Amino acid sequence: VADGKPELTPPAVMAGKFLSRRLFGDSKKLMDYRNVATTVFTPLEYGSVGYTEEEAQKTFGKEKVVGYHNIFKPIEWTFNEERPNAGYVKIVCRIEENGDETVLGMHYLGPNAGEVIQGFAVSVKKGITREEMDETVGIHPTTAEEMLELPFRTD
Repeated sequence: VADGKPELTPPAVMAGKFLSRRLFGDSKKLMDYRNVATTVFTPLEYGSVGYTEEEAQKTFGKEKVVGYHNIFKPIEWTFNEERPNAGYVKIVCRIEENGDETVLGMHYLGPNAGEVIQGFAVSVKKGITREEMDETVGIHPTTAEEMLELPFRTD
């Protein structure tokens, strides 16, 4: 039963694999439902992985959480004057004792959200820091590179 968990096929399949390995192997690993990448496939797609800013503040304390965001015009819309600057990107970070900012969540509103978020999901799961993101060279021209250019804090 996945009560309170994402009701999606990929997490169910992965949870089944982990269960099988625990039952018939010597694994102790449990499914990580916190960092399941999801996308809403609407005309303007939304994808996310990890915590929202509100969830992170509730879990770690408001003083330990910072968000960064930006609004952008997707490259696909450059020559379409009727489309507004409707893209939005955000990362949510936990401020560590040493001052590093560990990325806890990523949110993306724009074209190809599933592709963009899937590409970043592993980095969130592995604990990428804001500094490591800042040092990553984006692929140009893509909308995914917007995740690497977040100049504005949410507070």
